Amino acid sequence: MKFEIIQGDITKVKVDAIVNAANCTLLGGGGVDGAIHRAAGLKLLAECMTLGGCRTGEAKITGGYKLPAKWVIHTPGPRWRGGNHREEELLRNCYANSLRLAAEKGCKTIAFPSISTGIYRFPLNLAAPIAIETIRNFPETTSLELAYMVCFDPVTLAAYQRAAE
Repeated sequence: MKFEIIQGDITKVKVDAIVNAANCTLLGGGGVDGAIHRAAGLKLLAECMTLGGCRTGEAKITGGYKLPAKWVIHTPGPRWRGGNHREEELLRNCYANSLRLAAEKGCKTIAFPSISTGIYRFPLNLAAPIAIETIRNFPETTSLELAYMVCFDPVTLAAYQRAAE
C-alpha cells in the first residue's frame, strides 16, 4: 500500500474512509473528533448512539454522511500515562483495527489523523513511528491501495516526516 504524509484538514480529504480519533463514547468531543462530527452532521451522532461505545484500541465504522468520505472509522486512542499501561500496544491496535475495518468494507483509500497526540498527550515522537510502522506493515493482500497521514499542523507534519525517513 502506498503511504503519504500531508498537512491539512481530514474532514476535507477525498478518500473512501477517514479515521476518527474518538473517545470511548463515540458521541463526539474536542479536536479531530469534534471536527468530524460537525462536518458529518447530526446523522453521524445518531448512528454513533446505536453502537454502544468502543473500547480503547478497538474500532467501529459508520457512514460518512456529509463528509467527502463514504465511511468514518472511529477508534479511541490511549491516554498517555507514562508508557507503562500498554499505551504503545493500544495505539498500534487503533491503526491495525482501523485498517482491517477499511479492508473489510473494500476501501481503496484511507486517511488517518495523529491518534492520541492531542489532548491524550501521547508523545508525538513515539506515536509517529508506531503509526507509520503499523500502516506500512499492513498486508498487501487487501483492497487498500493508499493511506494518508493527515497532519493538522507543521509540528505534527515534521514529526511524521522524520519518522518516515
